[in-house]
Amino acid sequence: MKKRIGLQIKAQIENLTNLCPDGEDFRWYLKIKCSNCGSVTESWQYVTLTESTPTKGGRGSASMVSKCKMCSRENHLDILKDSYRAYNAEDSGSFKTIVGFECRGMEPVEFSPRVGFVAKGAETTTQFEVDLTEEVSQAQWILLI
Repeated sequence: MKKRIGLQIKAQIENLTNLCPDGEDFRWYLKIKCSNCGSVTESWQYVTLTESTPTKGGRGSASMVSKCKMCSRENHLDILKDSYRAYNAEDSGSFKTIVGFECRGMEPVEFSPRVGFVAKGAETTTQFEVDLTEEVSQAQWILLI
């Protein structure tokens, strides 16, 4: 069964806009739960738009293909390219979906913000890197079905 899940961010931003991942090779670090047996990966897995793995039986490919260690079921996750959205100054203080995932047999349950986010100054068009790691940022993240 296919399921679509969105990753949302809520942050208080000042003097910047257009907060987004830098490019299609941005790594989304996720912890994944098997929809069949409920087991959750212990380590972080990453997925990008630029990497694609063939699915079992040659019926296509997905951004992530993973075999559950507990029940041995093959599961797939795709990043929905058209779902990318920037977090802008007018979004400050509100939750906004910035990326969507199409999931078959698995679902992301945690996200780890790391390097690779960029933003622009509100008064300029200068783009710069933004650190959204939990130690530095007050941003909140949720995954919604």
